[in-house]
Amino acid sequence: MSRIGRKPIPLPSGVDVHVHDGLVTVKGPKGQLSRRIDPRVSVEKNGNWVEVKRTGDEREERALHGLTRALISNMVSGVSSGFEKKLVIGEESVGYRIEQVGRNLVLYLGYSHPIEFKPPEGITLSADPKSRTITVSGIDKELVGEVAARIRRLRPPEPYKGKGIRYVDEKIRRKEGKAAKTGKGK
Repeated sequence: MSRIGRKPIPLPSGVDVHVHDGLVTVKGPKGQLSRRIDPRVSVEKNGNWVEVKRTGDEREERALHGLTRALISNMVSGVSSGFEKKLVIGEESVGYRIEQVGRNLVLYLGYSHPIEFKPPEGITLSADPKSRTITVSGIDKELVGEVAARIRRLRPPEPYKGKGIRYVDEKIRRKEGKAAKTGKGK
């Protein structure tokens, strides 16, 4: 049996889960999330716990068991506390800057034009021009991660000078540049 799948999901106060015809809806203080689940997996609410069970012991069903439990757990923690990813423009990135215009971000990343980034519904972007950080927050963990990855993809960090956008906790492996001519090979 799946170690992750068999763990019950505790429900914090203020969070409610409804399961109806394969659709799991989680409501909490920060909002509401819904997700359709595979029919080979069943979700049951028992008091302040949610349990995920599978119908058989096939390989795919075992995989879906843990996956479904993790997705529902992320929904519960999303509507109760939310998720956040932070990105930073490297100190080496001279001339790169960010501005916040309403909900949108305007990024100056060394291209010939500024890039205006519009967040999807349910995502909040905040930029701090002094510390050069971008914070992506929302209740859907998958969407927060996708938006952060899309922003990073606008100018990924390069290994020679370290310029670009990276996650706050990300380490960039630096490469040496071209070796200086030593006069060998004459």
